[in-house]
Amino acid sequence: MRKPEEIIREAENTTDKKRLESLLSEINMLLDKQPDIDLLLCRAEILTKFQQYGSAINDYNKVLEADPDSKQAATQLDLLKTILRYANTDIYASPNTDMDPWLE
Repeated sequence: MRKPEEIIREAENTTDKKRLESLLSEINMLLDKQPDIDLLLCRAEILTKFQQYGSAINDYNKVLEADPDSKQAATQLDLLKTILRYANTDIYASPNTDMDPWLE
């Protein structure tokens, strides 16, 4: 089994989806054995790349529970919440059909 630092470094330097999936499996195995803030942050970043925002948010919250001063986790958590807020905006909640130019 590789050291967490090696896995984190590789995850930061790869964009290959298959390789990231493999790294995610390695991270999950390591986290099952022992919690580690750096591995949680790395897993959250990989999950964000895969657009699994709910799981990434959970990991960032775990990091903040262990280290409330983690600026990286707080910043990424705010970013993901903003992404979800815009992604879940219902444009049909209050349509202004009288002013929409394509309905003329």
